[in-house]
Amino acid sequence: MLVPLARRTLLHDWQRFLPAALAIAFSGLLVLVQVALLVGLFSTISLYITASTGDLWVGFPGTQTIDTGRPIRAGAEVFLHRHPAVARVERLQWTGGDWRAPKGDRGGVSVILTGIDTRPGSGVLARAVTPAQRQRLMEPGSILVDAADLGKLGVTVGDSGEIGGRRVRVVGVTEGMRAIGGVNVIASLETAATLGSAADGDDVAYFVVSLHPGHDAETVQRELQHLATGRPFEIWTAPDFAERTVTYWMFESGMGVSVAFGSAVALLVGIVITSQTLSAAIAGSIREYATLRALGVSVGDLRRIVLAQALWLAFGGLLLAAALGAGLLWLAHAQRVPVRVDGGLVLATVAVVLTVALASSLFALRQLRHADPVLLLR
Repeated sequence: MLVPLARRTLLHDWQRFLPAALAIAFSGLLVLVQVALLVGLFSTISLYITASTGDLWVGFPGTQTIDTGRPIRAGAEVFLHRHPAVARVERLQWTGGDWRAPKGDRGGVSVILTGIDTRPGSGVLARAVTPAQRQRLMEPGSILVDAADLGKLGVTVGDSGEIGGRRVRVVGVTEGMRAIGGVNVIASLETAATLGSAADGDDVAYFVVSLHPGHDAETVQRELQHLATGRPFEIWTAPDFAERTVTYWMFESGMGVSVAFGSAVALLVGIVITSQTLSAAIAGSIREYATLRALGVSVGDLRRIVLAQALWLAFGGLLLAAALGAGLLWLAHAQRVPVRVDGGLVLATVAVVLTVALASSLFALRQLRHADPVLLLR
């Protein structure tokens, strides 16, 4: 009887409870959008790893994130080939540069220049660069940029520009490879060597190792790392390196803490607004609650009615947050804004909505102290 009564009360006095439902919905929506943007941004950093098919990554010891690695000596390639499980070793060059638009009507744009192996079957960025694009990169001075960055660079496919004072031509675009604080530019190893700022051409940012089928990446990583003791490089499996990169940006860069603080504020504001709205709704219906007390309904049952109302409000808030969130995420994808939503994020949003609703109802329960049948005699 209590749950239907709570539902009928909400429907009858929906105008009183609407602000609470909106506060709950927007609290969940804010958390959903903030975290989706954060995870989307961080996934673009690790995309160089996740979009490659290599099993192992080799870089400077102690590297915390792919974009802060220091060069290692090219001689490490010979060492890696000695292991019988290694099928292929590819170089990946990583350096910065300065872009100048062809018309000269824009200032310099910082770019992150990545040199990849363009041979057929190469695993570096195999999921982001098509074989046809890889073949076009074989032409000296050819580059790829993300489609979302064409406007920032002031070019279209086929146009030319300058990186480090050298002429380059955009021969294609990638999708989903926007950078944080710059523009990702992909070129062949040969083109990157002419555009990069490294003085020693024997240095390599990373080696990406592909294993023969049937070999376990973690086992080979441990064996190679043991054999490499004392050598100036470190070896990681691809999933470990991707996780290390995301973890660094999440916790060490300060961005994750900022989002956590913003989510906590959204949660607190939602609880305050919702609790005040529920308290006002209960106060406005205090005579009805007093009537229920006079009919023999216990205070405990009245509390359960309020809790049931909070759960119904949470359900309505979830539906509204889902509708608004779907619209915002669609708009973000349409504008090529990096966002990412998975099952864990959806569950986190549900948890936030339920927390706001239940915490608010607990604060609002204090109003039931005034539901005294004596009120009916006044």
